[in-house]
Amino acid sequence: MVKQIFGKESDLGGISVRRVLPHRDVRSVGPFVFFDHMGPVEFQPGQGIDVPPHPHTCLATVTYLFKGAILHRDSLGSDLEITPGDLNWMSAGRGITHSERETDAVRNSVHELDGLQLWVALPDEAEESDPAFYHVAKNDLPVIEDAGLHMRLIAGEAFGKTAPVPVKSKLYYLDVEMDEGAQLLLPGENQEGAIYVVSGTLLIDGESYKPESFIYVAPEEIPDIVAKTGCRVMLLGGLPVGRRYIWWNFVASSKERIEAAKADWAAGKFPQIDGEDDALPLPERSTG
Repeated sequence: MVKQIFGKESDLGGISVRRVLPHRDVRSVGPFVFFDHMGPVEFQPGQGIDVPPHPHTCLATVTYLFKGAILHRDSLGSDLEITPGDLNWMSAGRGITHSERETDAVRNSVHELDGLQLWVALPDEAEESDPAFYHVAKNDLPVIEDAGLHMRLIAGEAFGKTAPVPVKSKLYYLDVEMDEGAQLLLPGENQEGAIYVVSGTLLIDGESYKPESFIYVAPEEIPDIVAKTGCRVMLLGGLPVGRRYIWWNFVASSKERIEAAKADWAAGKFPQIDGEDDALPLPERSTG
């Protein structure tokens, strides 16, 4: 099965966010259970990203930007800026708190933001692991060149390369520039996969897909993928880790674990970020 799904767009504090996963027709792709496209947006001075401390459990957040910069701070003491092409991989494990803001220099200028945030569900045996944070600069991610394909491996394994961040399950995540006429095979034999078109026009089995198209590819499929024009696409996939429940910022293999996380956040039992006193309250209902 090759299936296109469409994201739901919403405005979150002046930025357009297109949520593709989870979707009623495709709940996940391999271990990837969440896919948000933030922007593109241009902020005026004084405007920008300002997300107070909030919790996560039993997942890894994967942030990757095309334009702009985000200042990441977390309860492990991490405090750094992610810029286009870098990878931020935050493994929540049993629980972590982080904020997403901007430096004063960025916020006080006209600036753009365009990027993706994905969540990877941790396998059962890693759900209660120690939280961890990894930042990998763009130039330290593996590059793969092949017949009109210019690929950067963000996470996991693909085409004989392994990205530097340790992952807990079988997966791949790539940023791919395709010259006009270039052909592409998905990595990961017998793995679920997906293609997200960032720019240009892509042909899959002869059908055209424009920017913001998200195409799910079942494990048994080997679609014919050709760049109709020069284009940029994101590839993601892997092996499923089992059913996952999502409520707000929490992911878990059981509803009981979700309820425990809700109670812990409401009671102030999650680790805190030094120097940050404000925090997002537990919502009355999940918006995820």
